Amino acid sequence: MKTLAVIPARYDSQRFPGKVLADLAGKPVIQHVWERAGRAARVDEVVIATDSDRVACTAEAFGAQVFLSRTTHQCGTDRVAEAARALGCDLAVNIQTDEPMMEPLLIDALVDLFDAPQVQFASAVAPIHSMVDFLDPNVVKVVCDDEGNALYFSRAPIPWDRAQPPTPGASLPEGLPALKHIGIYLYRADALQRLAALPRSPLEVTESLEQLRILQQGWKMRILEWDYHGVGLDTQADLERLRAALG
Repeated sequence: MKTLAVIPARYDSQRFPGKVLADLAGKPVIQHVWERAGRAARVDEVVIATDSDRVACTAEAFGAQVFLSRTTHQCGTDRVAEAARALGCDLAVNIQTDEPMMEPLLIDALVDLFDAPQVQFASAVAPIHSMVDFLDPNVVKVVCDDEGNALYFSRAPIPWDRAQPPTPGASLPEGLPALKHIGIYLYRADALQRLAALPRSPLEVTESLEQLRILQQGWKMRILEWDYHGVGLDTQADLERLRAALG
């Protein structure tokens, strides 16, 4: 089973333009993601997919394989699908440039899930430990069913504890299954192409979360819980936290 890791990289990010090339411990952010993806034992090939000449030139300078994608893509999933279709694979890994601390062992553990033939889509979550993260719309929350499949993703605080509503400055209610999404997706190649052929779903547009296109179709996404301590990069403040962590 050929596994292709694709890092979709758009220079003009709405929340933080240019973040993919921001300096982090002496390297552009995207180089950290590329290097970590290349350390995963179950990944056969790593490519950076971008429509930006600036990103492409930077990536080629540090030795990355680059796929120049169309400029019309509205989300990373569709950019990954184009690269996967052109390069060929059995399994595609979408590693977001938001995750410069991505763990190679996590990538391998997610690939392992696809040894079960019924798994078509997968992603990862980590426990939320603070009310600050629980209320932060940049931290995507997830609720899952008893079989480990995603029920819903939201920027809102879910699940909502009716008895102890979330309050800024408070502690999380004991036992609340609060989980945050980690910026990585895996897809079987044929399932990815079916997904990319669909229009953006209403929930996907409302929450600005591309994974909701999968759930709105009624398809299953297997979720792996991981003790992940990486810092997701959404804002300038996140970049400063990453610099402190990696500096």
